[in-house]
Amino acid sequence: MTPVIEVEHLKKYFTTPRGLLHAVDDVTFTIEKGKTLGVVGESGCGKSTLGRTIIHLHESTDGVVKLNGEQVNHLSGNALKKAREKMQIIFQDPYSSIDPRKTAEQTIMEPLIVSKKFKKSEIEEKTDELMALVGIDERLRRAYPHELDGGRRQRVGIARALALNPEFVVCDEPVSALDVSIQAQVLNLLKKLQMDKGLTYMFVTHDMSVVRHISDDICVMYLGQVVEKCPSRELFKNPLHPYTQALLSAIPSVDIHNQTERMILKGELTSPINPKPGCRFAARCPYAKDACHQAQQQEEVSPGHFVTCCRVHEL
Repeated sequence: MTPVIEVEHLKKYFTTPRGLLHAVDDVTFTIEKGKTLGVVGESGCGKSTLGRTIIHLHESTDGVVKLNGEQVNHLSGNALKKAREKMQIIFQDPYSSIDPRKTAEQTIMEPLIVSKKFKKSEIEEKTDELMALVGIDERLRRAYPHELDGGRRQRVGIARALALNPEFVVCDEPVSALDVSIQAQVLNLLKKLQMDKGLTYMFVTHDMSVVRHISDDICVMYLGQVVEKCPSRELFKNPLHPYTQALLSAIPSVDIHNQTERMILKGELTSPINPKPGCRFAARCPYAKDACHQAQQQEEVSPGHFVTCCRVHEL
């Protein structure tokens, strides 16, 4: 079966006065239909840029993005418009991602109107269906964003993303701006929608507990590169890359008898602008050696478990 999303050696560089910023650098992975790929890493590692480049909000510098086997990252015009109907995004901030001058109803209607595929009666009917689908009360259909709480705003954003029945959705930290109790409701809604509609997700977050709850597979990113990728259970059971180990050690534990020993990272962050060859984590890695300053290759150390680290042969 062809994966819904195939990313091959994807790169996204930005020009700065000091040189090229390597926001996404040689990233490769696939996402099967109905599955969720979690993408984790600290702020600034390129998670959101990766998602936006895949759905063509950013033009890729190099590499290939395929949707159902067809390359989509160099499309334009009507071909790009059709591809975008199949690829949507739920933004992180439910405050700034919605037009404050539009009601909840108008926001959800907008993609239906822009597509020019529906009659007025069909648009109204589909809007009602979408509002019911994401749990927005009928009484709120003419409410403006400032009249809604964060959870309801995000539900409007989810309804808007699903308006044209996409196959693939980038969830760009969709719960990080919400209260913890509301986070659980939105996460459960996303999982239910995935089961009901067969959606494929790329879920961007820096919260390891959230990614463990929702993801089938997890990619760990560091300064634009994927350093480890494997099934969710495998990552939490057997993390191999030192950066992954450091991330997992930072998760708070309620088990007072088996406290996790924190792995404190020291050293300076490597600049993502014109980076030198070699592991970008080497400057902070407690196990770094001379070989780490040479070009690193991603290796499959066990079925489905990929690591970019020269130390894996010593484990």
